Amino acid sequence: MARRSQDASDIRDRDTSKRVGALAELWPFVKPYRLLMTGALLALILTAGVSLVLPLAVRRVVDNFGTQDGAILDLYFGAAVGVAALLALGTGLRYMLVTRLGERVVADIRKAVFDRVIGMSPAFFENIMTGEVLSRITTDTTLILSVIGSSVSIALRNLLIFLGGLVLMLFTSAKLAGLVLLIVPLIIVPILTLGRRLRGLSRENQDWIAASSGNASEALLSVQTVQAFTHETASRAQFSEVTEHSYDAARRRIWVRAFMTVIVIFLVFTGVVGVLWMGARGVRAGDMSAGSLVQFVIYSIMVAGAVAALSEIWGELQRAAGATERLVELLQANDSVSDPAQPVAVPQPTRGAIGFDGVTFSYPSRPNISALDDMTLTIAPGETVAIVGPSGAGKTTIIQLIQRFYDPDAGQVTLDGVPLSKMRRAEFRQAMALVPQDPVIFAASARDNIRFGRLDASDAEVEAAAQAAAAHTFIAALPDGYDTYVGERGVMLSGGQKQRIAIARAILRDAPVLLLDEATSALDAESERAVQQAVDAMARSRTTVIVAHRLATVKKADRIVVMDEGRVVATGTHDSLVAEGGLYARLARLQFAGDEAA
Repeated sequence: MARRSQDASDIRDRDTSKRVGALAELWPFVKPYRLLMTGALLALILTAGVSLVLPLAVRRVVDNFGTQDGAILDLYFGAAVGVAALLALGTGLRYMLVTRLGERVVADIRKAVFDRVIGMSPAFFENIMTGEVLSRITTDTTLILSVIGSSVSIALRNLLIFLGGLVLMLFTSAKLAGLVLLIVPLIIVPILTLGRRLRGLSRENQDWIAASSGNASEALLSVQTVQAFTHETASRAQFSEVTEHSYDAARRRIWVRAFMTVIVIFLVFTGVVGVLWMGARGVRAGDMSAGSLVQFVIYSIMVAGAVAALSEIWGELQRAAGATERLVELLQANDSVSDPAQPVAVPQPTRGAIGFDGVTFSYPSRPNISALDDMTLTIAPGETVAIVGPSGAGKTTIIQLIQRFYDPDAGQVTLDGVPLSKMRRAEFRQAMALVPQDPVIFAASARDNIRFGRLDASDAEVEAAAQAAAAHTFIAALPDGYDTYVGERGVMLSGGQKQRIAIARAILRDAPVLLLDEATSALDAESERAVQQAVDAMARSRTTVIVAHRLATVKKADRIVVMDEGRVVATGTHDSLVAEGGLYARLARLQFAGDEAA
């Protein structure tokens, strides 16, 4: 619950002083489609120009009602139909081009954000919920689509009509146009003033929506744990609280926007009525023709409608500006782990020598607690090294630093003598295969989950890896065998089955370095024995690092490294460490005595 309160505080404290200029950040995504944008702009200018021509035709019709020659009226009405056809064609073309541009740009933004986020180190996800990232990719980009695919073109069209209408009003009647210009500042001021407030509320609303998505994602991804601990009521209350905050921000945004709309429309149409009244008096006095008055009134209505539309669209632009800022935050987020500008090539062939040289490390979320403290360790190519020790000793941290999910605060980690920080992560990770403590199963078939380790593997290679991991029997018994869909996060599989698929995935990768983080913790005795045989066979030809709590799984390791509080406290074989009588001997005595008692 403390996390929720912190989220709420962070959202309330967001900076809301930036302007709609944030939308300029979208230009790099629009720029590649300048031809499409130019076509849309030309169609937009065409429709705006045609709209401004129509009142001229109406004036001619009105002023020629009394003419004896009906052919002139027929000509004007025919011209009006032609103008209407041109307006319809231009509007349809504008809609097609602008909508296509919006969809293309938003697709590129979504891909850019995902491409950026999928490569971020785990430290990035310590400070942001996955659900919030997904909300930004979906909800925020939908707002931007609305703006690029609709609002911007409508705003530009109305701006052209507003400016063109004002100019033509001046030519029609300078006196009446002067009255209109006096009204315009009264309309612009509330738009700018209330628009600033509206943008802040829009940003807050979007942040709460993202927090709501994060809350729901977290609960639904752990639904069995939620239900097992009868936490449904509390989870519902937490989600309800965040959702109500989102609604409250939306309600305040709606009130501000409605108030702004009321003020703008009242001022606009009050001005139109005033101008119409003055114009009617001018017609009666003979200062202008009835057609001129009608023309002026139409332009007045067009200008007023344009201002009203701009006030509406301003609110949309405010919301899109907030969404753009949030997406740009992801695109420009600093990652504590990054590839070097001029990377060193990974040694080929990769031998698998791993070195820790005076490594000190603390997790970003726990900067005052050392996970590793001045640790030095050398693992020879082809050596099988087991890392053991009590919980919190730093065992899994070693696995994470070998993959460079984090960078050490001091010292360096090397592969074949080359510091990991000098190589490209995607390249040196090709030389590694991981079986994590919590096996990750994707919403795909069993075959695709194993092939995740090497996408170009044949079906025969996939099945051979499953055989080696003692997974073939249970996979073959599934309804569709290897093609069976195993559900989101492998919900159709048991814990041991998930772990065997994860091991098969690592076997298929056939990498020079094998990393096993509690790889057999969820297996029964029979499966563990079969998998252990597969692991032993793999370990003969590659460097293997095994993290284990169960010491029975590490007896055959070439070397056992005992850790405590981030330091290496002993190394040796099982027998030599037991003979020393230190921490390992105490752990072994507790575990093996317990096993014998059982």
